Amino acid sequence: MFTGLIEQQGRVHAIQATPTGARVVIDAAGWPPEPRDGESIAVNGCCLTLVVAEGGLLSFDAIPQTLSRTTLGAFKPGDRVNLERSLAFGASVGGHLVQGHVECVGSVLGVSRAGGEWRTRVAAPAEVLAMLVERGSVAVDGVSLTVAACGPGWFEVALIPETLERTTLRERLDGAKVNIEPDMMARMIAAEVRRQLDRHASGRAAPAS
Repeated sequence: MFTGLIEQQGRVHAIQATPTGARVVIDAAGWPPEPRDGESIAVNGCCLTLVVAEGGLLSFDAIPQTLSRTTLGAFKPGDRVNLERSLAFGASVGGHLVQGHVECVGSVLGVSRAGGEWRTRVAAPAEVLAMLVERGSVAVDGVSLTVAACGPGWFEVALIPETLERTTLRERLDGAKVNIEPDMMARMIAAEVRRQLDRHASGRAAPAS
């Protein structure tokens, strides 16, 4: 579990094909202090298990499903990434609860800087947009953000200077791909509503006894 408050920015050092997917190696400039093999770290919002930390490099294994459902499969050496260590019980939750389970990859439709405000518009599938509401929470590339507006096929987030300084979102301009994770509670509620609707529809369709 994470909070969406980015602790460090790293760079992709290497991404190497393996029999089970890919080994992703991140140069995190010596972060985190005292890394532990097996701990969970969010890389651009995707929860990964640290396989080995050596010489300032963090290595993770990603399976094919992770590579296909997130932006990790398109990583190139030199790409900057957002990093966050998993949340410790009892720690302060400054953002919102983020699972690190990316729902989909979205595309940046545009960035507006009108009136000194930085707003990023992101295209997303209808099933993901159904879980987003204005003033609700969403994680974009692992960053905890508030939904500023929603429209047909898109949502917008407003980025404050602190977020632009501490994350990679300043670089996510027109056409950029980003990982999207809706709020955990909204995701669970949407899943239960779908189950109830499916159960109701199945009951109506059943032949009379």
